[in-house]
Order: sequence, then C-alpha cells, then structure tokens
Amino acid sequence: MKKKIITIISAIAGIIILGMGIWVLKSYEPNVLAKESLISDNKIEVKNDDFISFTPKEQKVSKGFVFYPGAGVKPEAYAPVCREIALQGYEVIIAKMPLNLAVLSPNAADEIISVYDDIDAWVIGGHSLGGVMASKYASTHDNIKGVVFYASYPSGDELKKSGLEVISLYGNKDGVVNQDNLFNSRDNLPKDTEFVEIDGGNHSQFGDYGLQEGDNKATIDEEKQLSLTVEYTVGLLNKVK
Repeated sequence: MKKKIITIISAIAGIIILGMGIWVLKSYEPNVLAKESLISDNKIEVKNDDFISFTPKEQKVSKGFVFYPGAGVKPEAYAPVCREIALQGYEVIIAKMPLNLAVLSPNAADEIISVYDDIDAWVIGGHSLGGVMASKYASTHDNIKGVVFYASYPSGDELKKSGLEVISLYGNKDGVVNQDNLFNSRDNLPKDTEFVEIDGGNHSQFGDYGLQEGDNKATIDEEKQLSLTVEYTVGLLNKVK
C-alpha cells in the first residue's frame, strides 16, 4: 500500500512538473516594439538584470512605479508602456517573476524598493494576475500610495478602506478577464476608484506580445491603447504624494 501511495504521489508530482514546464515553454514572448523599448538612449537608461528598470536621464525623479507582469507573459513584453511612463519623469521597474507567475513572488517589490531609497512615493500596478498580486502587496505595505490595474481586479476587499489612489483600466474587447468579476470589483475598492474603459482595447495590448489565447482582436491599434494606458497611469502618479 505504501509503495502504491508513493507511486501515485510521484506520478502527480511528475504531472505538475511537466505542466509547469509546458507553461514556461508557452510563455508569451516580447515583440519588436518591446525589444526596441529595451534599448537605452539619451532620454532613458534601461537596465535588464534582476529586474527591468527605466530611469529618466537629466531629470530629478521622486516617484516610482513597480509593475507586475501578467501570468505567462515575459516581463520584457511590457517595456513599451513602462518606457513611456518613465519618459514623463518617473522611475519605472518591471518585476521578474519565477516561471512568469506573479503568484510565486508576490513580494517581489520589496527588493526593488530597497534599491531606490531616493524615491519618496511608490505606486504599484500589474496586468491581469499581476494586478491581483500587486493589490495584495499594496494592502500590506504602507509605502505604497497607489495601485494601477490593467485588465485586473483585487481578489478581495483588501484595498476598500486603504485610502490609496486606485485606477482600473480595461478594454471593452477583452476576452480574457472575467468581466463580471471586474464589474463587481467596484464594491471591493475605494469609492473614488477611477474605472476607465478603453473603447476597442483588448487584454493583450497592455503589453507587446501578440494576441493572447482566448482574447478578442482589438479594434484600435496597439499604439492607441498604449497611449491611453500611459496617459491614465501618469495621471494617477501625478496625484500621489
């Protein structure tokens, strides 16, 4: 009987490991725009080490934005939106997650924030599952002043009485996010949370990695969705102190 139990457990473990391996192999890769956005120039210094940072040159930076990628998406895919936010005068850092899953490292922001002791105010955000984990982080860390959701929502009401600045961005062509949960998340967030529907936007175009499985095709181009995402994110960053 013990041998049978051990055999069953080993088989289950093998299936889990195999599944994780397949998941990693299926991760969405950055496209051309994302790769180009990872190149430093005379305005932005980009570093791609333990995490990916975008630092404005010749600007005094006092606010920072930590970004958690969506599940199964390589962090580099979010370089376009993060670079554009940094160009507005903010330190922007993309966290790298084990197996590209934010749920495996919900406190990834700890290491990032510890490196940038010159930043006075922090905002955290994320795409899809990344937004869920960013929300949890914000709810237990007083140094976070705002939360940005891209096609995402909190898993509970941990932010409802937080007093944080919160914005939720989503596309009305999104075929991945649970629309009912997204709508109902209004009851779990601060009353002054801003909800912004991007007309024609989908789930995938918050990054640059192609069309995600299950998503609908957007009716606006990636540049338009990127521009609106940057505009509203920067608007929240301007509010925090």
